[in-house]
Amino acid sequence: MTELNPYRPEMATVIEIVEETHNIRTLRVLLNDPEKMKAFSFQPGQVGQLSVFGYGESTFVINSPPTRRDYLQFSIMQAGEVAGRLHQLNVGDQIGVRAPLGNYFPYENMKGRDILFVGGGIAMAPLRTLLLFMLDNRKDYGDITLIYGARTPNDFCYTYEFDDWKKAGASLILTVDNEAPDWPHRVGVVPKVLAEEAPNPKNRIAVTCGPPIMIKFALAALKQLGYADEQIYTTLEKRMKCGIGICGRCNIGEKYVCIDGPVFSCAQLSAMLPEL
Repeated sequence: MTELNPYRPEMATVIEIVEETHNIRTLRVLLNDPEKMKAFSFQPGQVGQLSVFGYGESTFVINSPPTRRDYLQFSIMQAGEVAGRLHQLNVGDQIGVRAPLGNYFPYENMKGRDILFVGGGIAMAPLRTLLLFMLDNRKDYGDITLIYGARTPNDFCYTYEFDDWKKAGASLILTVDNEAPDWPHRVGVVPKVLAEEAPNPKNRIAVTCGPPIMIKFALAALKQLGYADEQIYTTLEKRMKCGIGICGRCNIGEKYVCIDGPVFSCAQLSAMLPEL
């Protein structure tokens, strides 16, 4: 896999901006060097550091899949100074990109298995890259089901893609926390809907990402349904800082989220639990 120098940001140009929600926007960028853009290689689940020069940098998952190479996509919630500055960018503006960083979802080991995605809000971003990768390689995977929740109908990301996901072979179960006018789908927090749907753990891998409280209860629901720790994967990218194991901000015991993660199986997390 060809990687950029992880110590030096590569200049990139914002070529498109998608306003996902009132506080989440998606940036689509191209590296300014066409040869580096052509050679750039990454895997589903890897992340990058985006920098706004003069203000700092922050970690965001590359949520476009490696099967689609027209641009690199990052979705950003407006929280903190760097994210706030990224929300002020316009098409044509320049940013720095250090990527790819971290590990990735073990999609090779998931071949031939049914896949359950469980996501909430902006945390659909890391799931999207694996979901699209699997839909682009549909014959390699079994049933693909997505349970995706948000606080309100206006807090979902990627709504413009939902029909395409379904046409490509994914089953979507959408839910909001509370009743909403004209909402035709499920009502209830994600772990509750997960427990009600009760997807069979036989030959199935579960991949979950969301707010910490959602992950906590989603993991409990999956275990109650009979999923083994080795069948469950999640991400901890919010704990990452420098991305290359130097700053020491993301360690959990002897593990560094930036180089040993951000993707972990529940079995790995259980072994690290005393440090969490």
